[in-house]
Amino acid sequence: MAKKNKKSKATDPPSGHNAPRVTNRKAYRDYHIVEKVECGIVLTGTEVKSLRQGGGKIDEAYARLDSGELFLVGATIAPYVQAAEGMQHDPTAKRKLLLHRKQIHQLEVHVKQKGKTLIPLTLFFKKGWAKCEIGVAVGKRDYDKRDDIRKRDQKRDMDRAMRRK
Repeated sequence: MAKKNKKSKATDPPSGHNAPRVTNRKAYRDYHIVEKVECGIVLTGTEVKSLRQGGGKIDEAYARLDSGELFLVGATIAPYVQAAEGMQHDPTAKRKLLLHRKQIHQLEVHVKQKGKTLIPLTLFFKKGWAKCEIGVAVGKRDYDKRDDIRKRDQKRDMDRAMRRK
């Protein structure tokens, strides 16, 4: 009798396929990202359903440490249209982020340094669980932004030149 193969990772759908993903596009433009941390997020049923439909916005959001816990503040999750009126969630509520105590302590050390803050980079689903990627960020200056634009233009020009040859 032939041996049965263990379940391979290939049978699992990749996280990029049809998985709703809310990104903070302003994050990479306005901040230098020093470190990234993936964490869970506490949501109600209507919030999960709304996020699965792509009804989230985290451009103006940030994360805050409060008495040893991490919270996502300023994120907007649109109301779920099919939900009953009494079952609806608050779109701009403060949401708890789930991390190990050691990870929270490491983030606390970063945040105590001058100029560093915690911002959400993406909200996504991984194996059915809602996740949030938090970045330790340092604000960019105007000349840093101009330098990034200059580098991007130079790279685009080089790519064009390589394609012509």
